[in-house]
Amino acid sequence: MFNFYFGVAFALVNFILFLTCYKWFGKTGLFAWIAAATILANLQVVKTIEMFGLVMTLGNVIYGTIYLATDLINEKYGEKEAKKAVWFGFFTLIMTTIIMQMVLVFQPHESDIFQPHLEAIFGFMPRLVIGSLAAYLISQYLDVKLFAKLKEKFSRPDQLWIRNNGSTMVSQLIDTFIFCMIAFAGVFSWDIWIQIFFTTYVIKFVVSAASTPFIYIARSFKHPEETQKPGV
Repeated sequence: MFNFYFGVAFALVNFILFLTCYKWFGKTGLFAWIAAATILANLQVVKTIEMFGLVMTLGNVIYGTIYLATDLINEKYGEKEAKKAVWFGFFTLIMTTIIMQMVLVFQPHESDIFQPHLEAIFGFMPRLVIGSLAAYLISQYLDVKLFAKLKEKFSRPDQLWIRNNGSTMVSQLIDTFIFCMIAFAGVFSWDIWIQIFFTTYVIKFVVSAASTPFIYIARSFKHPEETQKPGV
């Protein structure tokens, strides 16, 4: 049960740091959070753990906060800014991949002890990144569009939970399937793959639901840029 209890604390830390980033830095902080979260999620996903007898990967909590960030941007600054945030995260992931692959090409000095560790993490990264890029771009754009559509139908301030959870839970199902197929098909046996797919989506589902109070808290924060007319 250690992983479960520590996982709850881990999720809470992620949410608190997310709120702090937005509170201190406003919309710029949300863009910075998306950039950092896309990188951290792809580093964490290489670690598998066991919870309730099922195999799962890390990275789902921090990745879930990306949806939280884009939904918050969509809510407060408009769909145009949310799409810009999606592309910002997309660029961040490409940039990280290119730079780190070039870093690995350098011939290490004979005294170097970290090359194998870098290769273990970033050598596997291209396949993860291809899966992430495809899943991220498709699911995030779907999330932005669904949120905007739900905002037209459920427009009251107290219906934010419908907009947030409705768009996120659908788009994350697509995201999970695309990523797991590209990143893990053939890497793990199919019984492990199914466990990873199932647990990944369930965790994302739970994270999305658990993040609801935090998006309401974040929406209450006021920043100078909110006086500008949001994009459409």
